[in-house]
Amino acid sequence: MTTTENEAGSGPGLSGPTLLGLPELPAPAFPAEVRARLDPDAAELIARYPDSRSALLPLLHLVQSAEGFVSRTGIRYCAEQLGLTTAEVTAVATFYTMYRRRPAGEYHVGVCTNTLCAVLGGDEIFAELQQHLGIGNNETTGDGAVSLEHIECNAACDYAPVVMVNWEFFDNQTPESAKDLVDQLRSGDGAQVRPTRGARLCSFKETSRILAGFPDAREGAVDESGAGGAPTLAGLRLARGETLPGTAAARRVVAPRHEDPPQDAAADAVADTVADAAPGDNEGVEE
Repeated sequence: MTTTENEAGSGPGLSGPTLLGLPELPAPAFPAEVRARLDPDAAELIARYPDSRSALLPLLHLVQSAEGFVSRTGIRYCAEQLGLTTAEVTAVATFYTMYRRRPAGEYHVGVCTNTLCAVLGGDEIFAELQQHLGIGNNETTGDGAVSLEHIECNAACDYAPVVMVNWEFFDNQTPESAKDLVDQLRSGDGAQVRPTRGARLCSFKETSRILAGFPDAREGAVDESGAGGAPTLAGLRLARGETLPGTAAARRVVAPRHEDPPQDAAADAVADTVADAAPGDNEGVEE
């Protein structure tokens, strides 16, 4: 058996060798100054749940807010806080893709490459961003500003193709608009970048802390959160019998509850014609 360097590179708890792809154990602990910051927050998170192990997901976000990813040191910390084994924590941390296994950039860019986004240009966007940034999937630029990942689905098919930065939406993207976006993120003005929907951007570590369950301390950021736009609400409006913007009045395609199904005059006419053409019971049939 041979040992190889950990693919994740250097970082807290990731500098040791690996054996058969598994990290060397035991993992080192966080330095005392890091624990001094994390311990009060961890205690607050755990106190929110009647069963302490239920706090694992927010606790993983918390350690990610400290390191920019979930290292084996972070996994050890979560296990110790919750009385779990590192294997139990690792199983959860590797299941959910929002927990990074490699250091993320200050701005983590996810490009949806699932079916609808892909056919509308997501694959092209992802390929051009890799070339433009000089990095591959799950890699980070040398300046630490941007990391890149292809995402299976960003749950925004109505705005495809979609790019996310620190989980905030940038809708209806093109290769050129996506390249302009990452250039602006690398310029040092990332905090001024406004998503299509939602609050202005903060760093990946700050985002992780918010996802852990702590309030967004930025003044006015909560009020900036967006809501569903016209494409998202189109189906609902049609179901209510409303007219979509820019269209002529149209019949209802779905009946609201407690009402008869919508009637299609053209379909009714076809049905009547077929009924008239069909022979009656034995009428006109010779013995």
